[in-house]
Amino acid sequence: MTQLSLLSARALHLAAQGLLNPPRGKAAKEHVLASIRNMSALQIDTINVVARSPYLVLWSRLGPYPQEWLDELLEEGKLFEYWSHEACFLPIEDYGLYRHQMISPQGLGWKYNHKWLAGNADSVDQIRRHIKQNGPARSADFERKDGKGGGWWEWKPEKRSLEVLFTTGELMVARRHQFQRVYDLRERVHTAWKDKRDLRPQLDGQREQVLKAVRALGIAKAGWVADYFRMGKLPAAIHPAALAEQGLLLKTGVNGWEHPAYVHPDHAALLEQAQQGRLKATATRILSPFDPVVWDRKRAIELFGFDYKLECYTPEAKRRYGYFTLPILRRGALVGRLDAKAHRKDGLFEVKNLHLEPDVRVSQALADDIAGALRSFAAWHGTPQILLNRSSSTELKKMMALG
Repeated sequence: MTQLSLLSARALHLAAQGLLNPPRGKAAKEHVLASIRNMSALQIDTINVVARSPYLVLWSRLGPYPQEWLDELLEEGKLFEYWSHEACFLPIEDYGLYRHQMISPQGLGWKYNHKWLAGNADSVDQIRRHIKQNGPARSADFERKDGKGGGWWEWKPEKRSLEVLFTTGELMVARRHQFQRVYDLRERVHTAWKDKRDLRPQLDGQREQVLKAVRALGIAKAGWVADYFRMGKLPAAIHPAALAEQGLLLKTGVNGWEHPAYVHPDHAALLEQAQQGRLKATATRILSPFDPVVWDRKRAIELFGFDYKLECYTPEAKRRYGYFTLPILRRGALVGRLDAKAHRKDGLFEVKNLHLEPDVRVSQALADDIAGALRSFAAWHGTPQILLNRSSSTELKKMMALG
């Protein structure tokens, strides 16, 4: 069994995620799709103090690109939306991996309430008939009549009906309009799919998800795998150890790790380079809070020594770093985080606070790398003027010379 240093394991992970080196050349639309296929899932979030998360995750890997490309790929049927790690854009060829969840979605928790469905069958049927007769619809197309508003716990009945029909697979997201979902019947969106012909046994699909998770992670402890697609406890037959015995995964060791790690055979060449110390991380990128590199807090600690928690759901007085802090990846290490806001009308990118990790040594090279990433990030937002208000290191702030 091969043995890797922790630095080499990090490099293998970043190489699989498309974050080892800076983007090469100008991004093309097909690179967006290829990047999503590499990750297998692109998490969706609506917070837009900076670019919304799915667009940001792609920028971290591709550099500047037109955000509408993601929307176009969805409308063209090359992607679909469903519950994966959370709500995600997913490659359309993976639709069958989620079909069993749609048929029996009780395991999705609050996202599917079968008691509500049974008690509101008339409302659900009205939405079903409306879309069948009138075509695609948004939640906004239905006027709220109860005077309420707020979070998902106060969704209007039409919104709940749309979400239930989406979760059970009767509806799909045909496209997005100003980031709002536009729903249509599954048979009109994914015309190629036929359950009787295409649906595979559930365990086969779960096995493929385990393999895809390991491939996307580059290198994975067994305990990391299920979280990637929120699979719950894995059946013994598809545990990474069992798949390695069958030759479907490669087994390796990492210095300091008690248990083995697993690598997909597609990354055998990367594994060899990592073993030889030839994978060198050179990229400095700003990451989304919902980037696969950091969305599993335990994994981020174990792999990078980076304890990351998104604090937008924490009361303001209890926040340590800020509302929507973005991790900073620099040359294979997570070196800090910044709390930022893009003031698009003013052309201003505000960094409210920039925190370095306690063990990070400040240098001019570090300052130049972070400043370069910030300039590229701000320019992509259309906010070329950068204002750095505060930093945990006054020395770094002076060296960056951002204003």
